[in-house]
Amino acid sequence: MNLTPEQRQVGRQNYYNALGVSRRDVLKSVAVAPAAGAFYYGYSQLEDETVRAGLIGTGSQGNLLLSVANPDFLRFEAYSEIRPSQIQRVRNGDAGDPMRLGFLRKYNMSETQFEQEVRYHRDYRKLLENPDLDLVVIALPLHLHFSVVREALLAGKHVFCEAPLAERGDQCKQLANLAREKNLVLATGHHRHYSMLYDNALSLIEDGVLGEVQHVRAFWHRNNSWPRLDNATDADGSVLHDDPWQDPIPAMDANLDYQGYGYESLEELCWWRLHRRMGGGLVTELGSHQLEVCGLLLGGVHPLAVSGVGGGCFFDGHRDIEDQVFATFEFPGHSHPQGKPGGNNADDIVVVTFSAISSNSIDGYGEQVMGSRGTMFVEQEQNVMLFKEPAPGEKAMRAATEISLTLSETSQPAIVAAESDSSGSAGAGWAQAATAGNSSRGYREELEHLAWCIRNPSAENQPRCGPAAALATATYAQVANQAIRQRRRIEFQPGWFDLESAEAPPLDEDLLAGS
Repeated sequence: MNLTPEQRQVGRQNYYNALGVSRRDVLKSVAVAPAAGAFYYGYSQLEDETVRAGLIGTGSQGNLLLSVANPDFLRFEAYSEIRPSQIQRVRNGDAGDPMRLGFLRKYNMSETQFEQEVRYHRDYRKLLENPDLDLVVIALPLHLHFSVVREALLAGKHVFCEAPLAERGDQCKQLANLAREKNLVLATGHHRHYSMLYDNALSLIEDGVLGEVQHVRAFWHRNNSWPRLDNATDADGSVLHDDPWQDPIPAMDANLDYQGYGYESLEELCWWRLHRRMGGGLVTELGSHQLEVCGLLLGGVHPLAVSGVGGGCFFDGHRDIEDQVFATFEFPGHSHPQGKPGGNNADDIVVVTFSAISSNSIDGYGEQVMGSRGTMFVEQEQNVMLFKEPAPGEKAMRAATEISLTLSETSQPAIVAAESDSSGSAGAGWAQAATAGNSSRGYREELEHLAWCIRNPSAENQPRCGPAAALATATYAQVANQAIRQRRRIEFQPGWFDLESAEAPPLDEDLLAGS
C-alpha cells in the first residue's frame, strides 16, 4: 500500500481506536502488568532454576536468539560453530546492533570470564554430550535441521529449532513422534505466535471488525539488484549483488575445510540460502512465516490447494533458487465444510496470495487482510493500520478518514466514521499505552515460554509453536515450492497436517511421475 504520511497516521490511529473498544479490559491489564508477554501467553517467572542452553549455529539468527533471550528464563552456556568469522561474531557481537550483542555484551563478561564460563565445541555432537544442558537451540542451514534435531532429541535434550523445523512434512512427523516418545519439548521459531501485535490484530478479525474476509495478500519484496559497493565479482567475472543472502565472505573463513562438511565450495557453505539442496528458497525462508500467520488470521485452518509460478528471472550464477515467486493458496472460508465453524458451501474460498521478489522494494513486507467492512495492513511486524469500506450511499472513504468502533445491538463491533461516533477514542489511550515501546516481534517471548514449559511439564503446558505448527508451515512451503517449480495446482490432503497420520506430500519426483 502506497500511503501518504497522513494516511498512515490515520490508519494507525484507527487501529488503536478499534483496540480500545474490542480489547479495552485486556489492554488495561497489560498496561500495568510487569511482563506483557507472560500476561498474554499464560506463563510466569520461573520458580526453579534457569534453563541451561547450548547454541548450535551462531550466524545472524543464532546471534539474535542469544541477544533476545531473557536470562531469568534461560542462559546460554555453550555453543558450536565451524566458521571462524561467526565464532568471533558471537563472542563480540555486531557493533551498534542491540539485536546482535554477542556473549560479552549480553552477559557483561570479560574475555577471561567468557573463556571460563562458556564452552565452545567445533563438533556439535560434543555439545550434545554435555549432561548439564537442558535445552539445545539450533540455528543452522535448513538441510541440517532434521538430522541435528533428531540427534539432540536422542541425546535427551529439549529442542528449539529455527523455522522451518525440517524440509519436508514427513520429517516433521518423525521428529514430533520422537519428542513425544522421549517426553521432551520440541519448539520451532515461528515467532509470530508470540507477537502481541499479531495477537491484537487477530482479536479484531475474530470480532468481525473487518466483516467477511475473502482475500489476504502476503508479500516480501526486496531489491537486491544493485551491484555491491566493493564492485566484487565472482571467479567467472560476474558482478556480485548487494544481497543479504550473499554477503562478502570474511577472509578468516577462506581456509575452512568446506568439503569436510559436505559442501562443494566455500560459497555454497556461506551462501547456502541460494541453493535448493541447502535451503528452501524464498517461500521457505520468507513465506513460511507469513503463510502460517495467514492461517491463524483465518481461524487456524489449513489451505485446500496451491498454484504458483516463479523462476530465476534476474540473477545469474551462484544460485539455483528462484528470485521471484508467486503462489496462490485456496483456504476454506467460514461456511466451507473444512472451514471454521464450517458449513455446506464448498465455494466459500478465501484466496491468500504470497509474492516474493528480489528486484523491487517499494512494498516492503507485510500482510493485507481485506474484508467486506474494512482492510487491515500489518507492516513489517511493527505497525498495524485499519481502514473502512464505504457503505451504500456513502461517498468513497478516503484512506485519510479517521474511524472508530461501535458495538451494534447484537454486540457485534462495527466500523464507523469518527465524526459520527467517537466511542473508540477513550479506549485508544489504553491501546497505545499497552503497546507503546513494545517492539518485540515474539522472539523473546517464545524462548521465555519454552523455558517455562520445560520447568513446568504437563500436557497443557506446550509451546504455541510446537510440532503441529511446525508441520503445517513446512508442508505449506514444501507443496508451494512443488507447485511453483512445476507450474501446476496441487491439492493439500488433510492427513498431511495430522501428526498421527502417515500421509505426507509426495516428493517432487513422485509428483511428476503421477502427473
